[in-house]
Amino acid sequence: MENYFTNSKSKIVDSDRVLYTASTFARSSLFHLQEIGSLKALKPHVSSRKNLQSYLFFIVNSGSGFLEYSGREYELKKDDCVFIDCKKPYSHHPDGKDLWSLTWCHFYGPSMSSIYNKYCERGGRPVFEPSEKDAFTAVLDELIKYAKSSEYMRDMLINEKLSTLLRLIMSESWHPEDKALPVKKASVLEVKAFLDENYKDKITLDLLCAKFFISKHYLTHSFKEQFGMSITSYLLSVRITHAKQLLRFTNKSVEEIGYEVGIGAPHYFSRVFKEVEGLSPVQYRHQW
Repeated sequence: MENYFTNSKSKIVDSDRVLYTASTFARSSLFHLQEIGSLKALKPHVSSRKNLQSYLFFIVNSGSGFLEYSGREYELKKDDCVFIDCKKPYSHHPDGKDLWSLTWCHFYGPSMSSIYNKYCERGGRPVFEPSEKDAFTAVLDELIKYAKSSEYMRDMLINEKLSTLLRLIMSESWHPEDKALPVKKASVLEVKAFLDENYKDKITLDLLCAKFFISKHYLTHSFKEQFGMSITSYLLSVRITHAKQLLRFTNKSVEEIGYEVGIGAPHYFSRVFKEVEGLSPVQYRHQW
């Protein structure tokens, strides 16, 4: 595969970009690059696109500007990030009094539509100020390096880096306040912390709702949306993890461990443990 590198300076922008052609395998199966690069605006200008099968991410490295997307205008400043679906019309332009520089990439993948929908469901915004800008910058730098390389495995390496980029983006997406929900993120985090600390006790949904003044619907929905599993599944995973620690590093009996981690009687503990781990507690202990 040959990719097209350009380093050009016009009257409008000074840019360095790679037009990347991914393999057929990468386009059908992996996250893959389409274009990536950096630019410095030299004069005010507007960039507009629509109906692209692509997702755009960029960081404002310096200066400021504006994004128009989904019927809204967003003001962008240094260190802001943008993540949008390019099927929708959008345009962006630098502030004429404070011309910007950007690092950006267009990319795609078979599961991107679902991932972007999940990002939006969690409250993800088209524009956000990252908590760790350096992590985003490092990923983009690595992507540029791989896009320009002749590395045989570069499509796989690019897939790995785009996965990291999406993980970083998703970590910035939790904004329940945008969805007009009745309580803040901290309440759900407090529930998780409570489960981590009190897993040995009998814990019910009614108890959690009463303790944290949260409705059942909000708590169950928000907990699963935030942590990817139900409260029951999370509590069980915590208990099983502690049970495995006790099986490996103590001489306590299976009966003692079942009660200690809050699961209960030996026969029930053994059955639940095997459903999760595929081994009985005794088999798990002996394999180590």
